[in-house]
Amino acid sequence: MAREPVFDALAGLVHTVFFLQGVRIDIGGQENIPREGGAVLAVNHTSYLDFMEVGVVGRRSGRNVRYMMKAELEHGVVGFLMKHCKAIGVDRTAGAESFGRAVAALRAGELVVVYPEATISRSFELKEFKSGAARMALESGAPIVPLAIWGAHRIWTKGFPKRLGRHNFPVQIRIGEPLAATGSVDEVTTTLRGRMSELLTAAQEGYPMPAGQPWVPARLGGSAPTMEQAAVLEAEEYARRRIQRP
Repeated sequence: MAREPVFDALAGLVHTVFFLQGVRIDIGGQENIPREGGAVLAVNHTSYLDFMEVGVVGRRSGRNVRYMMKAELEHGVVGFLMKHCKAIGVDRTAGAESFGRAVAALRAGELVVVYPEATISRSFELKEFKSGAARMALESGAPIVPLAIWGAHRIWTKGFPKRLGRHNFPVQIRIGEPLAATGSVDEVTTTLRGRMSELLTAAQEGYPMPAGQPWVPARLGGSAPTMEQAAVLEAEEYARRRIQRP
């Protein structure tokens, strides 16, 4: 792994934070992360901290992952970090350019992180997938590595108080075998979602989930929003954002 001082420093900071919090990370399928060559890392999205766990996964295979981040963050301290960690800015008004940069990174042998759900799932279930991961894989010829994280949302997620102190929460990560992108965009997306659903179930297996807890999916006896309720909350959030825009 080539030295990248800024990424190395951030990786050290993440390990320190996890140590102080007592986060217990259990990873299954680490061998499925390619040690060389490009790949799309498709990750479910339940927490603001998902990127930290994905970074740990990459480092354990001797890789630095490349995040896709909002282009409007490309200034100040965050902009400095994005530049020196080779993050890919996503400009929603120039989607073709962002897509092209991601494909170029894949062809150059990078691991590019994509959240097919696009935004955090308030129900903690898989939402409908966008087609970006499939399109990138088909265009670049790189495989897709599906990855599911469970437990990080207990630390920090949308609509809940942050739990950034010491809590000893377990976080379970399950990584699937690389998927070759063949067929149509819709076919690849459907296959990917099915595989990630299986991995999420595997990540939840054996995880203590007390009935009634707000971080436990309704399907599993918790009081988290159902998928239908989560969709309403998301629509309300988008409406508020539109009103607040100048």
